[in-house]
Amino acid sequence: MIDQASRLRALVGDKRESSPGAADSAPQLTMVSAQAAPPPLPLAPEYRNMQLQGGQSIPSSLSPFTESVSDKDDAVFRPAFSGTRIIAVTSGKGGVGKTNLTVNLAVALREEGKRVIIIDADMGMANVDVVLGTSSKKTLLSLLEPGVTFEDILTHGPHGVDYISGGSGMEHIADFTDDQRRILWEKLAACDNQADIILIDTGAGLGKNVLDFILAADEVILVTTPEPTAITDAYAVMKAYSRFEKERKLKLVVNRVYDEADSNDVVAKLRQTAQRFLGSDLEYGGCIYEDRNVLKSVRRQTPFMVADSETIASRCVKAIAAKLLTGEGPEVKRGWREFLARFWNN
Repeated sequence: MIDQASRLRALVGDKRESSPGAADSAPQLTMVSAQAAPPPLPLAPEYRNMQLQGGQSIPSSLSPFTESVSDKDDAVFRPAFSGTRIIAVTSGKGGVGKTNLTVNLAVALREEGKRVIIIDADMGMANVDVVLGTSSKKTLLSLLEPGVTFEDILTHGPHGVDYISGGSGMEHIADFTDDQRRILWEKLAACDNQADIILIDTGAGLGKNVLDFILAADEVILVTTPEPTAITDAYAVMKAYSRFEKERKLKLVVNRVYDEADSNDVVAKLRQTAQRFLGSDLEYGGCIYEDRNVLKSVRRQTPFMVADSETIASRCVKAIAAKLLTGEGPEVKRGWREFLARFWNN
C-alpha cells in the first residue's frame, strides 16, 4: 500500500524535473511534474474497528459511518463534521515569520474565546518553544511510550497558549509501523475534545512531510513577505498544492509590509500567476505591517500580542483572526479525526 508521503516524494525528492507545457512557462518559477492524487486508501482494519465499534472514545458530536470502496467491501471511516477546525500555517521559505504568526494568532483567537492548540510540526526545530520561551518535556512521539497520554504531551504554555512539540524523529513518520500509527491515532483522538481550533505550524518549503500536513488540513494559511525570493517560493507551494487540491483556496498572509500597496502588489502578482498558470485562485487572508516591536518581542521570547496588544502588528493579527472567525468559512470542515485519517492513510 502506498501512503501519501511516498506518493509525494516524487514531488519533493532529490530527483526533480521540470514539467512541460505552457502552464509551466512562468519566468523564474519551476516545479516538478506530478500525477493527480489517487483516491483515498481504506483504513487498516484496526483503525476501522476502533472507530466503528461504538467505543466510548467517539464524542457524541460525531456520527461515523462507512462506505464500500472496493469489491472486498473495505470500509473508510468518514466522521460527521466535528466542531474542531484544522488550520495549517505554512510558507515557501524560512524566515518569513510563520511560527511567530502562528503563536500570536493563537493568542488572538483565545482572546475571542476559542480553545486553541498548536501542533509544532516543524520537524525537530521546536520553534514554538523558542517563541514562548518554554521547553517541552515530552513531544508528540512520546505517545509511543507506554503509559503516556495526550494530556502528558500537551504543554500549557504561557499566555494561555497550549501546544504540542513535534520533536526530532517526526521526519520518519511515514515509516512507522501499523501498530505505531494505531497507538498515535488512539491517543491523538483526544485532541478533538479539547480544542475549537488546531493550528499546525508546518516546516517551511516543500519537505517530505509539509504537503502531508497541508493537504490533510481544512484550511491553509500561506505566509510570505514582499521579498522576491519569498514570493517565488510561495508560488512553489501554491503549485504543489494545486496539483492535489483544486477546490480549496490557500489563504495568503503577507508579512512585513510597509504600506497597503506592498501587500496589494504581492497578492496581485501571486493571484494573477495562479489564475494564469495553475487554474486556481488565492484568498487574501490579511497582512502584517513592519513593526519594531515584533523583533523586541522575539528577543524577549514573548508574543507581541501579549507585550503590546495595540501595536500595529498586533492589530493586524487581530484582523486576521477576526477574518478567520467571521469571514467565509471553509467549504468542508472535516474535524480532527478526519485530519488524522487523511494524514496517516491517504
